[in-house]
Amino acid sequence: MCRCLKVSSSGFHDWSLRRPSTRAQENTRLLEKIREHHAASDGVMGAPRMHEALSYEGETASLNRIARLMATDRLAGIPQRRHWRHKRSGVRPAFVRNHLARDITANEPNTKWVVDISYLRTGGGWLYLCAVLDLYSGKVVGWSMAPVQDRHLVLKAVMMACWQRPDRSEVILHSDRGTPCDPRFEW
Repeated sequence: MCRCLKVSSSGFHDWSLRRPSTRAQENTRLLEKIREHHAASDGVMGAPRMHEALSYEGETASLNRIARLMATDRLAGIPQRRHWRHKRSGVRPAFVRNHLARDITANEPNTKWVVDISYLRTGGGWLYLCAVLDLYSGKVVGWSMAPVQDRHLVLKAVMMACWQRPDRSEVILHSDRGTPCDPRFEW
């Protein structure tokens, strides 16, 4: 065999007794973690999500390295389509008026509040964040987070703002039309 491969017999015996390189040992350790995550996700995780999960654990392996290790071990994820549900803003109901009228200046605290919803990607999935800002100071006076965007998300944030600022008299609360509030609830 050494003659066919054109290597010396001493070189072959040295190679066969040699310990794996540091890189090979690191790849073996990393592949064990990949297998654990892949099994824990029921075979759903592909290389990009695997890279993200390992990065949260402090691993510094690149996406290409993880993809190569998964391919050599014949591990593949199940592709998932992302369905973004865009909510239509629709037509503003007749009883809703814009009291703020694009005047975003406030001369006193707790007179004008604005509400907005944003979404954040976390290790556990998407979370919606609703924040209530006081236009006078620009500070967040109330907030809430939830995995679903519904009217309770907004109501919790507004209630927190009301509890935090008991010294308010009359407040104008403004939110965009995309906020799913219950029309029966009067501010």
